[in-house]
Amino acid sequence: MRKKENTEKIFSAALKVFSKYGYKKTTVEDIAKELNMTKGNLYLYVKDKKDLYHKVVEFALLRWQNYVRQAIHNESDPRNKFLTMCHKAVEYLSIDAEFRNILVHDPEIFPMFTNKDPYERINNNSVTMIKNILKEGIGKGLFRPVDISAMSKAIFSIYKMFVIRMYIRSEEKEVRSMFEQTLELITQGLFKQ
Repeated sequence: MRKKENTEKIFSAALKVFSKYGYKKTTVEDIAKELNMTKGNLYLYVKDKKDLYHKVVEFALLRWQNYVRQAIHNESDPRNKFLTMCHKAVEYLSIDAEFRNILVHDPEIFPMFTNKDPYERINNNSVTMIKNILKEGIGKGLFRPVDISAMSKAIFSIYKMFVIRMYIRSEEKEVRSMFEQTLELITQGLFKQ
């Protein structure tokens, strides 16, 4: 197997084990056993358990981001692109139970406030995705002019609040309707009439 295939296989297996036992209780031996490889062989890919955990979370966050990116790829209307992005980004954790479970046990992965964001680079890419849609919508005259940078950060913060309340704090039923109403409020204020 090539290195990329190996790392994806390792990260997928580690995600499964971390999801089941949590970071503290998971051992490198548990992950090596899941992979049918030796602990020494696993150390060819990572320095230690902390390094593996960090890389696994990055892998899962990028998978989430790519899920959204693929969903909006073929949308030509920025309004549809924006709505699809919002729905798919929130929907993702309902289909990735392993990563959702990791987030429940380690909410600092996806902090509400960004003064201490361990995955800032990846989250900044999500903000850039929002910026690009806003620029496109404004450029096509479909969105009203806004401060793109400030609005992108605000939308991402609102999104994080909904993810935290729906999946990490398990308030999905109560928050689902609020999400739809907030999305309507944002788009009615953003889209030109």
